[in-house]
Amino acid sequence: MADEPIWTALYPDGLSAAPPHVPTSLVTAWSDRVAASPESPCLIYFDSTLTVRRVDDDSDALAAHLQDRGVGRGDVVGVQLQNIPQFAIAMLALWKVGATVLILNPMYRGGELRRLIDDSRAIGFIGLDREGEEAASTLAGSTVAWRMTTSDLDLQSEDDPRLFEDAARVVVDGADDLLTAVQENAGRTPSAAEVRAEDAALLTYTSGTTGPPKGALNTHRNVLSTAVSFNAWQGIGAGDVVLAVAPLFHITGAVATAAATLISDAPLVFINRLHPEVMLESFNRHRVSVTVGAITVYNALLALDRGDAADLGSVRWLYSGGAPIPPSTVERFQERFGHYIHNIYGMTETASAVIGVPPGARAPVDGGSGTLSIGVPLPGLDARAVDTDGREVAAGQEGELQMRGPQVMPEYLRKPEETAHVLSADGWLSSGDVAIIDEDGWIYLVDRLKDQINASGFKVWPREVEDALYEHPDVYEAAVVGAPDEYRGETVTAYVSLRPGSSTTAAALQEFTKERLAAYKYPRHVHIIDELPKTQTGKIKRRDLRDAV
Repeated sequence: MADEPIWTALYPDGLSAAPPHVPTSLVTAWSDRVAASPESPCLIYFDSTLTVRRVDDDSDALAAHLQDRGVGRGDVVGVQLQNIPQFAIAMLALWKVGATVLILNPMYRGGELRRLIDDSRAIGFIGLDREGEEAASTLAGSTVAWRMTTSDLDLQSEDDPRLFEDAARVVVDGADDLLTAVQENAGRTPSAAEVRAEDAALLTYTSGTTGPPKGALNTHRNVLSTAVSFNAWQGIGAGDVVLAVAPLFHITGAVATAAATLISDAPLVFINRLHPEVMLESFNRHRVSVTVGAITVYNALLALDRGDAADLGSVRWLYSGGAPIPPSTVERFQERFGHYIHNIYGMTETASAVIGVPPGARAPVDGGSGTLSIGVPLPGLDARAVDTDGREVAAGQEGELQMRGPQVMPEYLRKPEETAHVLSADGWLSSGDVAIIDEDGWIYLVDRLKDQINASGFKVWPREVEDALYEHPDVYEAAVVGAPDEYRGETVTAYVSLRPGSSTTAAALQEFTKERLAAYKYPRHVHIIDELPKTQTGKIKRRDLRDAV
């Protein structure tokens, strides 16, 4: 169509820029799958396979139990689990009773966890049994009226020692056991709950660019718009197998992996927390065709002593979200494993993946910044780059990335001022990311606004320096920050971890970047450390490095 955005020329065949048609709710979409293919495989966990019917029956039983516990429409329940089948079953059960799933990172402890529980006013909590006693202490006196635990040893029998060494099931006083609740309520169905498109399906906390964590409310419409669009983008259907690598407690895993797969015809493979050897073996074992993971996941595969293209023989597409990929990493991975890593981009506020490289396409590199494109807007999303006054900049110019579409959240939970700060009256979401959109619609993410380094009045984006470092064969991971400097204002400072067996020096790395960057951009200080600090979702924590300088 002539009035479609320019970037639709890059779309997979048959797709248009129009917002995808979505069911009323995730419950409706799930019911459609149950009706269409009840005996097909749904969830795979090592040597165990649960059919669609089994998952539907188990989530019905759990939903009936939750209603007995008083959980209903609009209630918030925290789920703090690794990538195991119980996570998906719990999400479905909560959606069936009209509740909102508060996804919680298992690394959250003590006050950090309690602050999110208090802010969300969660009435229930589902977590791992081995963390049950600590959670009970943390949640004492909170709004949480009941607790439930489950073991990641359940629903499989292999007990792979690489993941389950010294693991044991734990009985937690005062907490229900999830599978026991399922068994005791077998055959029951919950009372029908009216679940509307505008009801909150997920509550995910994000620190954003400033201030304390904020709870982004992703509605059923938001989640479905992203999930349906991403499935269509990849051509997901019968015959595909999706590997859950991105943590389900992160928006990418919860939506682009879990929700998207649950409403498709493809089974979802779980391998618990990430172990690179287990991940590599899972590709061939389960004939995985698609996965999405942070770039640190693919770096972990590259760091293995074994593995080549034969191990990924069933793969159609690989996607990476969370942070843009250095071009050199993409090339190195394809050379060894035979597959191109496609960028995908999204935010908690957009219910995950909304910009991506078309399947089978190679992302261009921006000549000015050296940045690999994150792709083009997926169906239903509009995007633009604006200056500090909110005016759209010309193609090829830097500006803040803004997005608008049915994927965008309506609000932060009970934070109207913070909502108004990022959402305009006409629906544009300000990302906090600096981007370039070229004349063909390719989007290049330069960096975060808050991470810009001002060295002697010159603007330096950490990403550009990091990409230069990644070109060195000995560099495993790199992060660049600005260190306070009385003379320059800020000094470009690099932290690097090396590949096993490497012996390069900080001085050699500095010289390497000097050959590739302008004089004001190369790092004046290079620190070689064993491992860069990361979040549990695999993102490098620049903030921790800034605090250390």
